[in-house]
Amino acid sequence: MRTKLLFCCALIAMTVSAQQREKYEFSRNLPVYADSLIKDLTYPLAWGHSDIQDFNEWKRVARQKVFDCMLPAPPSPDEGYTVRVLFEEQRDGYKARKLEIRLSRYYTVPAYILIPDGKGPFPAVNALHDHGAHLFIGKEKMIRPLACEDSTVIKDAEEWLAGYQGQFFGDYLAKNGFVVLSTDAPMWGERGQQEGARRDRYDMIAGNMMMYGIDLSAYMTYDDIAATEWLSRQPYVDARRIGCTGWSMGAYRAWMLAALSDHIRAAVPICWMVTTDEQMSFKYKRTENGGFANCFPGLRRWLDYPHVASLACPNAMLFINGAQDKLFPVAGVEKAFATMHDVWRSQGADERLVTEIWDMPHSCPREAQRRALEFFRKHL
Repeated sequence: MRTKLLFCCALIAMTVSAQQREKYEFSRNLPVYADSLIKDLTYPLAWGHSDIQDFNEWKRVARQKVFDCMLPAPPSPDEGYTVRVLFEEQRDGYKARKLEIRLSRYYTVPAYILIPDGKGPFPAVNALHDHGAHLFIGKEKMIRPLACEDSTVIKDAEEWLAGYQGQFFGDYLAKNGFVVLSTDAPMWGERGQQEGARRDRYDMIAGNMMMYGIDLSAYMTYDDIAATEWLSRQPYVDARRIGCTGWSMGAYRAWMLAALSDHIRAAVPICWMVTTDEQMSFKYKRTENGGFANCFPGLRRWLDYPHVASLACPNAMLFINGAQDKLFPVAGVEKAFATMHDVWRSQGADERLVTEIWDMPHSCPREAQRRALEFFRKHL
């Protein structure tokens, strides 16, 4: 009887999932009136659209609008950014440490940091991990896991290296003289779910966080800003020479951080830039449709992605995207790049913005990592 009941329940569930109405309002995860929504996005606060003529004043007003849309920041820890060193090991030319940094009164953030041997202070890079719909590891995507980690974590990180062509990006930078910090973003690695890492729960948890008046994507950016502030205070770091980089969601995090933190002097985002009109349309079978991982409430009514990234002007920025990247249509990438060049050019700094489209898919190959190193050496 119980087996029969379970079979009937499964049959009903299958039938419900296949039910369709003759009329509908959403298709392919977008509203059918998406084109009309896109036409209404005029971005009145973008540089060149706004009535503000002074560039520094525009940056101040536009940056504040971004923060307003990010909802309140997590409260700063009462005792400041305290840190615990959990483990340390010597690697080839640099030390690797596992840390726990209190970036908020609510929580601590697990992190790895790599410190070159020798006398500092050294230039530094905040290495920001990707999304990949894979939440079991975070910082371990950028830096080789320390020996204190569980074997499943180490194995998972080694397998994830396929997107990085078999090389830990952070260790590569450390071998070449940079302090490298990498933290777990909320929901990744050791900031994940007790029940296990499940991508299908991310949106539900992000929605629940909004019930507290909190935007989970904004917390990720706030943490990146706070972690960079902490990094700038370390005696072995030259606070005048800090950069950031990342692939995919890590690239999004990189240009957001460059736009909102005065500590970042150079950034290399790899495979995340587009315009909303191309990203959120029906033109393509497959795109990066945004979502809670890069969504600030109401921000698109004021600024598009390249407008926000332009808050980093006139600092040095290198954007690399792939011509074969199915997530970011080349048309949208080219529009975004043109928008940013207009801003840097208006400030007489166009030579400090480098935008490249490579013949590659959505990936972060060794050549892109080498190009990032070259850029950081020049500008940091």
